[in-house]
Parts: sequence; structure tokens; C-alpha cells
Amino acid sequence: METQQIAQLLTQTLSPDGNVVRSATDALHRLSILPSFPFSLLSISTGSEDPGQRIAAATYLKNFTRQNIPSSKISKEFRDALVRALLRVDSAVLKVLVEAFRAIVAAEFVKENLWPDLVPELRAVIQNSDLINKSGNCEWKTINALTVLQSLIRPFQYFLNPKVAKEPVPQQLELIAQDILVPLLGVFHQCVERALSIHGKREEETERLLLIFCKCIYFAVRSHMPSALAPHLSSFCRELFDILNSLSFDGAFTWEDGYLLRLKTGKRSLLIFCALVTRHRKLSDKLMPNIINCVSKIVKHSTYISKLDFLPERIVSLAFDVISRVLETGPGWRLVSPHFSSLLNSAIFPALVMNEKDTTEWEEDAEEYMRKYLPSELDEISGWKEDLFTARKSALNLLGVISMSKGPPVGGSGYNSSLSSKRKKGDKTRGKDRSSMGELLVLPFLSKFPIPSDVKAHEAKILNEYYGVLMAYGSLQDFLSEQRAEYTATLVRMRVLPLYKISTPVPYLLASANWVLGELASCLPEELSTDVYSSLLKALTMPDMEYISCYPVRVSAAGAITELVEVCITTTCHLNGCPFFKLWFGRIADESEETSILFQLLGTLVEAGNEHVALHIPYIISSLVGTISKCIPPTPEPWPPGFAALAIMAQCWEDCMPEEGEQKESSEVWVSGRVTIVIALSTLLQQGWLRPAELMEGKAAPLLPPPSCVDDSSALLRFIMQSVTKSNEVLNLKISELLLVWADLIANWHAWEEAEDLSIFNCIKEILPPVTRRSIIEGIGAFVCEAFSQYPSATWRASSCVHLLLHVPTYTIEAEGARQSLVIAFSHAAFSCFRDIRSDPCSLWKPLLLAVSSCYLCYPDVVEKILEKDEPEGFAVWASALALISSSTFEHGLSSESELKLSVLTLAKVVERLLMLEIQRTNLLQKCFMSLMEASVSLKEAQGEEDDDDESGDDQDAGDAETDDDDNEDEDSDDDEREETEEEFLDRYAKAAVALENGTVVEEGDVEEQEQVLELGGLEEVDQQSVVLSLIQRYHQVLLQGHSLPPQLISTFLDTFPECNLYFQQHC
Repeated sequence: METQQIAQLLTQTLSPDGNVVRSATDALHRLSILPSFPFSLLSISTGSEDPGQRIAAATYLKNFTRQNIPSSKISKEFRDALVRALLRVDSAVLKVLVEAFRAIVAAEFVKENLWPDLVPELRAVIQNSDLINKSGNCEWKTINALTVLQSLIRPFQYFLNPKVAKEPVPQQLELIAQDILVPLLGVFHQCVERALSIHGKREEETERLLLIFCKCIYFAVRSHMPSALAPHLSSFCRELFDILNSLSFDGAFTWEDGYLLRLKTGKRSLLIFCALVTRHRKLSDKLMPNIINCVSKIVKHSTYISKLDFLPERIVSLAFDVISRVLETGPGWRLVSPHFSSLLNSAIFPALVMNEKDTTEWEEDAEEYMRKYLPSELDEISGWKEDLFTARKSALNLLGVISMSKGPPVGGSGYNSSLSSKRKKGDKTRGKDRSSMGELLVLPFLSKFPIPSDVKAHEAKILNEYYGVLMAYGSLQDFLSEQRAEYTATLVRMRVLPLYKISTPVPYLLASANWVLGELASCLPEELSTDVYSSLLKALTMPDMEYISCYPVRVSAAGAITELVEVCITTTCHLNGCPFFKLWFGRIADESEETSILFQLLGTLVEAGNEHVALHIPYIISSLVGTISKCIPPTPEPWPPGFAALAIMAQCWEDCMPEEGEQKESSEVWVSGRVTIVIALSTLLQQGWLRPAELMEGKAAPLLPPPSCVDDSSALLRFIMQSVTKSNEVLNLKISELLLVWADLIANWHAWEEAEDLSIFNCIKEILPPVTRRSIIEGIGAFVCEAFSQYPSATWRASSCVHLLLHVPTYTIEAEGARQSLVIAFSHAAFSCFRDIRSDPCSLWKPLLLAVSSCYLCYPDVVEKILEKDEPEGFAVWASALALISSSTFEHGLSSESELKLSVLTLAKVVERLLMLEIQRTNLLQKCFMSLMEASVSLKEAQGEEDDDDESGDDQDAGDAETDDDDNEDEDSDDDEREETEEEFLDRYAKAAVALENGTVVEEGDVEEQEQVLELGGLEEVDQQSVVLSLIQRYHQVLLQGHSLPPQLISTFLDTFPECNLYFQQHC
């Protein structure tokens, strides 16, 4: 009855009626607590006559198993029933049900090794399955059994324990290889022979068996090498060579299922070769001649790249990748280098030439075209890359690897020889006496193809081939970066820039030329930047042609200009004029499809131009605000790219402002410029935040603006707040109204992202102390409370804001209720987060405990009640932890003077509170008092060191000059640093994994947060020494009587505070 009910409910989950689906889902959830529930699902997925019901049951069982695996063990009965079901079900159900099996395998077979009979039983099943045992009475399906085997091996494709530098082969994998994989090699050989002997329609089951077995071998050798499998690899690879040689790339075979599986097997074969060359050199070195011979035939099919579908092209791509991997080895280089010319001419370059696919993709999906062929950031050329996927990308990577490899020593005279001899003067690394293949082979080969001109601008063969030449130039960045700047300049001047002067431009070539200039920006001399920049600016303003969109040309030009200005200061001088910006604003105002990119580029240009364009920033911002304002509809929806550009410009203006007393003659210009910027930014924020409510006559009051670009809006608001100095400015700029909306926005902030949140935290620090309006304070408080439970940097920033909010503003009597509300919210949020990590002392203890400390100093009784409500003895838990981090024994203890001062003041109040309790916590009292003494000494020492640092500042500055000279001398020795070995690399990463697991790894951003000085406001004026001495004077008899204090602590404390000798005489 239960199984039938579940089957009916599963059918109802497929209903188009949402209410029916929800009701059925709730009912299934209630039934899921029954022990028989997973067995019922399994029964339905294998025995139901309704295919949809079978799939639904398998899907529910998959999700149910995944959810319950972490918290409960799977019974042996269910495991066995699941495996039996997997061996019988049809392929559609198998594909879903095997996901549940994988979850169990990962938890119980791989991690815990609790399934000892699985491998022997699976071996017996495979031996008696339908395709292997031809008796005809087999109840098991071979394909299903091999699918189970694949799921069993899959987790072992990766190293399982990153904390071990050289992880041994897992015993489970050794057992699988010995008992199942090696015996199946004979079956694999027979299946290959049978598959290759068939010239008509292929046997789908045979082809599927070959594919699954190749996947199993790939997972087995991708990271490890089972000892039982190693001796058989040579014979196995010979079978793979036969499979690869049987593939056709000329369209002679139809796309029936059998041949599709053959192609997938070929792809997996190449992945196996990549793994062998990468991970198992001792075995692969013997196979390299045959591997190279096989893949060299495949890559020559790049001639048909325009006619290849995705999978055949992926195979060609992988063949290029195999060659790249082989080239990174010594034996491989000796094998491949004699064939460089042939590879370049018959395989690599044909993959680069423009074809029908390129023009079609340009017209149908320009974004995808640029992503594939004009990437904004080309990764470093390497033989070990794994994510190229297209034949062209793999060919470009291989071309880069070839160009960087060294040829034989160059003798004699000539241009190449002179370049080489000049370059050797500053070289210190071995092998620099040999020219690279980029100089000896690649560039001479590319120079054979004529550059298009007005006369031959539209000859298809010339255009298509030169497209390939430009692609090739873009891949030579690493090679060209090692040449003299003049070398690259000549190449660009002679082979790239003339394309921009053709009277009838060719968009396909110009987009590629833009990309090349962007990739080679770091290699170009500054004197060439003017010509390059002018050419790119021409491409940036290029209009669409009659039948061709020039969108990729404009976008790639924007990207190239960005690269150019980031590496070349001279280029930014071209920005030093308003006509340029008028042209720019005209393009943005057109609301074209590349507007977003133009905004990003404008921000980058201003940021790179820095002081060269600083005086134009007020004009730029006011013009940009006018443009953006026209595009903001009467709804609260800002325009994110525009806001981001404005935030960058405001920051650049702030960074370029002269220090007080500097450039007095231009101070009026800076003052008026700042006023212009502030008015413009306030106007924009009013339109984006306030105008919608006004238009709807107050009806939109409960409706908040969407949180789009709140980070950039916060940066703009912060700039405005920094500039406000008079009360009338607050009214004119509508500061209070803007802050109200902003506070509501961040109070409901849920899109936590470190890079975006920083602007909000910075804005909070700028808003206080002038603002104490309750609604604004409470909005900020809600944001801070939520920040405690986010990523580590947010926790540090939230703690910093707690001190700022509680101690810096001057709260009126009316606003004191707001501060008390903040104390309640902050203490609860910080202590709750502390409770989650209290079992593992770490650096995050400090910000959380100090945040509670700030709250406690404001309202001790309130905080004590909050702590006791959150956890029994919560006050004692917090006080004990605070005493621990205040002692020298805590690894992540207090470091700054402000932290120590906050700790001393808090511990003094805690000690006094403990003394006043009717039931004294003797151990806690002693612990807190000892930490108070130790923290007081540390604070006194820190204050003394600060005074010493101020006096020695001048001496340090003088010493810096000498240090700089030493640094310059050391720079020349950088090249002599040896490369890290594989063993050292693995050992370093193992140590990093251990540190990560122990929680001792600190992100770079987190380190910056930890080094911030706490803003303690009025607490800065409190004399903590008087507080401590007064406490000892009043309570020394209780504090010192009957307590065993360490003699060393007493001695150190009295040396620092000799006035306390009178009270400690009995302990001296």
C-alpha cells in the first residue's frame, strides 16, 4: 500500500498544477521518515510500467540519498538492493540512479572503506554479464556493470589527501585494478578487434563498452598509477592508437549513435595520453614516438576545421594539447622539433585561418565570437593547459610553446645574429646563447603572407590567411616579451598598423589587430604608443558597415586601449583635453550596445591617467552625470556601469588632491572642482533614490530602491560626506534624505561580496560621528549585525564598525535609546558567531570578543543579560575567552595599542563586576585579573614604543635610501633563482592544505583588516592606568589574598607600575 501511495504521489509531482505538486511534495516529505521509504522508491524505479514514474522515483531517491548521507549510515540491505537495481534498469533510469550510488561510494567506500565485499562481487557480476558470458542466461547487463565500475573508480581520479606531499595509491584503487581492470584488458582487446572489423553500421553496445572502459582507465591513471595496471599500459595504448586511426574527419561517416560513441572513445584516448605524459613520465617516455606519430596525423585534419562539428574539433584540439605536453619534456622535444616546420605549415596555421564558421559566428553571436577568439585576458602559454576546447585555441597554445623553445646555437652574421648577440649581454640564465624557435621559425614563416592593402584588400585568400597571421601574433606575447622592444615595435609597425590605413577597412582583420595590440601592449616601447593609440581610437569610433556589424571591432579596440593605458603612461597624455571627452560622451549618449564597455574603459582611462587628467575630472563627472540622468527612468533603478565609472573618478580626484599647504596657487581650482563634483553626484543620487518617491507622491515610501550598485553608490555618498563642512551644505545637498534611503538599502543588504561590501564599510566610517539620527543609525546597525556571520574580512570590518558606532558619535539623551538598541543587537550577533567557532581558537576570536567588549563598556547589565540568555553561563564564557586572548599565550592575541586599551578597560570592569557578585567565580576572577595585569604591562610597553618610533622616524628615512640601493643590486640576481622542483611544489601545497584545515591560513585582505587601528572615540581620553590602579587600591585585599599569582607576572607588573609595590608587598 505504501509503495502504491508513493507512486501516485510521484505521478502528481509531474502535474502542471503547482498546488498539486506542492501537496504531493509535502506528502512525500512526511513519508520519507519511514525506514521502508528508500526501498519503495527503488522498487518503483525498477518495476513501474510508467517511464515518467520510474525517472521521478530515481530522481527523488538520488536527492534523498544525497541529503541523508552526511548524517546517517546507509544500511547494507539498501546498498545491496541499489546495486542489484543498477545492474538491471534501463539506460534512462541508470543515468539518474547511479548518482545516488556515487554519493554512497564517496562516503562509505572511498572515505571510510566500509564496503569490503563490493569489488569481489562486482568482479563476479561482470564475468557473468551478458556481453562477456555468452551463455544467454545472464541476468546482469555488462554496460550497467561497467557503469557501476566507472562510478566506483571516478573519485580516485583526484588525490584524496592534499595534506600528503606524495600520496600513495589508495588500496581500494589497487584492488579494483588488480581484480577487475587488468582481467578486463583481454575483453577490451577482443572488443576493439570486433569494432574495427565492422565497416557498416557499428554495434552500439560494443562501442559503449569501449568508451566506458576507457573512462575507467582514465580515472585510474589521471593522478595515480596502480601497480597492477602499469605493466599493461603499452599494450592498452596500442589499442587506443588503433581506435584513433579509425576515426574519420572528412564526413565519410554518418552521425549514427555507434560512430558518435567511437568519437567519444577517441577523445577519452587522447585524455589518457595527456594524463600519462603529465603524471607518469617513466611510462610515457617509451610510448612518446607512437603517441606523436598518432596525434600528428590527427592535427593535420585542422584543414577541415570549418566543416567539423564540436566533437571532431575537440579531438583535433586535444591532439594539439598532447603535442604541447610532449614538448614540455626533454625526450618529447627531441621527437617533435624535427617536424616543427611541417606542423606549422600543415596543422597549426590551417587552424588559424579564417573560415565560414568565423563569419557566421560574428554575425549571429558577436559576444561568443569575442569570447572564443578575442579573449580580454590570454592566459600564460603552457604545455599543461586543460581548458582550451577549440582547435584554434589549442593550436595557438602549441604555437606559443614552440616559439618559446630554444633552437640550436646561431652562428655567423645577419639580422637575427645581431639581435641575438645584443640580447645576450644582460642574460644570466642558462640557454640564452640559443635563439628561440619563434625567431628562427615562427616569425619567418608568418612573414611569407602578404599584408592586405588597398589593391588587394578584398581578396579572400589574402584576408583569410592574414587573419591567421594576426591570431598567431597574439599567441607570441611570451616570446616577444623576451625580445628587445625595438624588435616588437618593428613587427607592429610593419605588420599590424598598416591595416588601419586601408581605405575600405576589413572588420574581421581590425578586430583581430585590436586584440593583438592589446596582447602586446606590455612589449611595446613608449615611442610607438602614439601611433598605436591613434589606430585604436579610429577603430573605437568605426561605424557599422552596410552588411557587417562592427561591434566586435569597437569592443576589442576598447579592450586594447585599456591594456595600453595600464602599461604606458605616455598614452594617457592624449587624454589631457576636453575634445577627447566630448567625443567619448557623444558615443555613450548614443546608448549603443557597447555603452557598458565604454563606461568601463572611461573609468580605466581616468584611473590610469591619474594626475594627467585630474583637473578634467569635474568636467568629466558633471558631463557623465548628465548623460546617465537621461537614462535613469522614473523608477529607482540606477545604471551600474555608469555608477562604477563615477566611483573610480571620484577616487582618482581624491588621490590627486594636493596636500594642505602645497600648490596654494591652484587651491581655488581644486576647491571649485570638488564643489562641482559633489553637486553633480548629489543630483544623480537624488534622481536615483529620491525622485521615484516624489513622483508617486509618497506612495513609494515603503518601496526601497533595488540594491543594484549599492557599493558604487556608497562610494559616491562617501565622497559627498567627505566634502560637507557646513550645515547649509547638508540641506542643499539633501544629505539627510540620501542617508535615510542608503541606510534602508544596506539594512536589507543580502548580496554579500567582499569587493562590493568594502565601499559600504568605508562609507559607514565617513558618515560617523556627525550623524546620530536614530533611523540612520539603526539601518547601519542592521547591516553590521548581518556582516558578523559572513566571510572573515566582513567580521573584522563589522567589529571595527561596532567600536565606531558605539564610541565615536555624541549621543543625545533622546538618541541614547538608539545606542542601547545597537548594544543589544551587536552583543547578540557577535557572541552568536563566537559560539559557532569557540571550539577552535583562531584569529576571528579577537574581533568578536572585542566587539562584545565595546558593548559591555556601554551597558554592562544589558550585555550580561544578553550573554546569559544566549547561553547558560554566557557571561563567564565570554569573560574567560577575553582573558585568554588578552594573555601572551594566545597565538592570535592583541597587538595594537587600541586593542590593548579596550581589553584593559573591559577586564577592569569585568573584575569589578565579579568582585561585586554574591557568589564569586574564584577561578574566573583570578584568570581575568592575571590577564588584566599582563595586558596593562603590554599596553604600557606599546605606548613607550610608539614614542620611540616618533623620535627615530628621521633616522629611518635616511636608512631607506641605503636600503633602496641594496634592493637595486639584488634585482639583478632574480634570474639566478632556481625553479621549484616537483617535490618542493607538492610539499609546499601539502603544508598549505594542513594550514587551511587548521584554520591558520589568513587571506591577504584579512591581514589588512586585522592591522586596522580601532576607533574608540571617547574611550581614548580615559586613563586606563588610573582605572587599573584604582581597582587594585580598592580591592587589593580580595584580589591578592588567597590567590596564587605567578612571581614572574608580579615582578614584571611592579617593574612597570612601581606605585603598586605597597599592595603587593606580601607577594614579593
